[in-house]
This record gives sequence, structure tokens and C-alpha cells, in this order.
Amino acid sequence: MMKNDIILAGVGGQGILSIAAAIGLAAVANDLFLKQSEVHGMSQRGGDVQSHLRLSDKPVSSDLIPYGKADLIISVEPMESLRYLPWLSDKGWLVTNSNPFINIPDYPSLDEILKEIKKIKNHIIIDADGIAKEAGSARSGNMVILGTASPYIDMSFESLENAIRKLFGRKGNQMVETNLKALRAGRECSVK
Repeated sequence: MMKNDIILAGVGGQGILSIAAAIGLAAVANDLFLKQSEVHGMSQRGGDVQSHLRLSDKPVSSDLIPYGKADLIISVEPMESLRYLPWLSDKGWLVTNSNPFINIPDYPSLDEILKEIKKIKNHIIIDADGIAKEAGSARSGNMVILGTASPYIDMSFESLENAIRKLFGRKGNQMVETNLKALRAGRECSVK
């Protein structure tokens, strides 16, 4: 049985919804069942955002992932990744950006946040923003993170590439190519 329970975490304006849409499009193309929770938090720029995505080859009854059952946390903001650790299974993976989005006055020390993330057995911390800039678009850090997390999503990488083409196609070929380049650059950072 194929089953993937994924939590997406970040801050409004960082592209969480684009990650969710890309995974969702790929899931539909693979004839998978999909349930997604509503995005919680404040989605305007600066508020915390999270989403539960449940993929399976069998019908999915609930859109919420139980504590300790998430296979993957995909986070575009390091402190936000810590917020959702209670959902991560013992064998699950945490993939996060190392760059903070400091949106509160008492934001913890980045060193302390990274130290906590490194306590998780299966973790990948990447400089998604830096990799996105190198790939040609500072705004595509979310696609870098998705690329890095892609080996832990039970779908072919090609299906994620096709989802990016579909998702960004109306914005023109340049936008599609920029996001594909970021996705592929992220894939190269993965450890699987």
C-alpha cells in the first residue's frame, strides 16, 4: 500500500501553497487519493502557515495527520519546522530551509533552532534561499525545498516536474524553467 502523510510548514508568502499544489497535481496525475487540510494560521505575509497533505492509493478518510504519524515535514522556515515535530513519525524525515524568516521580536537564536533540528535522526537542512538565487530566482526557495524532499514523496520525480509545468504554465515558459531549475537543484541536495 502506498501512503504518504506530509506536513508543510512555513510563513505566509514563502510559497507553501505552491508546494501543496505541485504535490497535489502530481498525486492526481498518478491516480492517487489526496486529502489536504485547510491552511491554518495567517496566510498573509509573515503569519505562520501549515497544511496537512495525505496521499494514498486507497481512499483517505481524514485530512488531518495524527500525532507521530507524518512521514515527512517540508518546511521553508526552520523555527516553523520545530512547531510540527510532534506529528513526525520515528522514521519520518524533516526537510527544512536554514534561513529564518524573523517575524517576531523574540525570535530564538538560529543556532539553537538548528541544534534542535539536528536532534532529529532523519533531517536535511539546506540553504534553500542561496540555492534558489544560484538557480536564477531568489523567490523559488520553496521549489528547492520541494526538490530536496522529493525522494521522500512516493511519486516519481518526473511527475513533480510535470506538476511544475502545469502549475506555472500560464505564467510563461521562463517561469516554468526557473522553477524546474530550482526543483532540480534541490533534488541534488537530498541525501537519499
